[in-house]
Amino acid sequence: MSSVASLRRPVCLFIPSFGDGGVERMMVNIARGIAGEGVPVDFLVGSRDRPFLDLLPGGVSLEAVGAGSRRQRLRYLVEYLERRQPSVVLSAKTRDDEVALAAKRGVNGDTRFFLRPGTAMSERWRAKGQNPLRQWLEGMRLRRLFRRADGVIAVSRGVADDVADITGIPEDRIRVIRNPNITPELEEMARAPLDHPWFGPGEPPVVMGMGGLRTQKDFTTLIRAFARLRQVLACRLLILGQGRQRDRLLRLADDLGLAEVVSLPGFDPNPYRYLARSKLFVLSSRWEGSPNVLTEALALGVPVVATDCRSGPAEITAGGKLGPLVPVGDVAAMAQAMEQTLRNPLLADVLRAGVDEYRMEKSARRYLLAFGLLDEGERPQS
Repeated sequence: MSSVASLRRPVCLFIPSFGDGGVERMMVNIARGIAGEGVPVDFLVGSRDRPFLDLLPGGVSLEAVGAGSRRQRLRYLVEYLERRQPSVVLSAKTRDDEVALAAKRGVNGDTRFFLRPGTAMSERWRAKGQNPLRQWLEGMRLRRLFRRADGVIAVSRGVADDVADITGIPEDRIRVIRNPNITPELEEMARAPLDHPWFGPGEPPVVMGMGGLRTQKDFTTLIRAFARLRQVLACRLLILGQGRQRDRLLRLADDLGLAEVVSLPGFDPNPYRYLARSKLFVLSSRWEGSPNVLTEALALGVPVVATDCRSGPAEITAGGKLGPLVPVGDVAAMAQAMEQTLRNPLLADVLRAGVDEYRMEKSARRYLLAFGLLDEGERPQS
């Protein structure tokens, strides 16, 4: 620990394209965890007025790059590198990766640049029906980009394999570090009061989905599987999230005669109070990197069913030991797995123990090890 505490050069997390998704939340948690180890952290965003940034502790210096052009962001980053001389720059989105690695060429010094891919890009291309030429061009772009980095940190083994396949980078140059999404406040948020009639005493069990209402999450399959489940079990389905598909999903529920038992209330700043009180969480995604909400459900002791999409669910569920895995888009298999899990759920303590590697403090120390800021002898215990 002494080698960490004595560090004075900051670790820089560079994400000017900061939005409101899982990548952003995980970058905030990485910053929190690293700062908690006594390492100074600089967090560079486009604007300070964004979600999750209020969670950053005092040990993190927040800088606003501004909403300018790519050239302006590059100029800002070069000036920052000369001014602060961080030991490491970590970026997590392709457009930010490009700016970071362009800045690397423009400065002297020994700052090392790491990229953090968060999804299986090839699966995303296929799911969106991208033509082979476009896939080839995207692959060439990523090959040039990733080969200029000093290191790559993938959020799952599936993402690491995908990056290796696309870029040709040897797998031993790609580290896998689990997302730091089990935070100290998760249980506290889960215990927050919830005034919702579906979660009252004696009410039917609630099945939950969560995420952006878009193609990737495939809530269409979840609603169709729920319709089959309703034929054998009284239950309700609540999907938290917002997106362009909301009206279409509501129409589907209505067409299936489920309007009274399917709810899409939108975004909630504390979804964990719903999640912790549900009897089952279902991940219906067509592709993922490392689905945070699946890990969080298990950490709260909530039984799960997930698609065996690339990538993440198989790793998180230990190959299906912590919850059934079903083929992507298979309505019948999903409905059957949902019924079996509701009738015979695993013990909550078993589910919680299975995702211990996703705790924020463990993940942070693995990042420091990957950055070379911890000695091998200080490797976190598995």
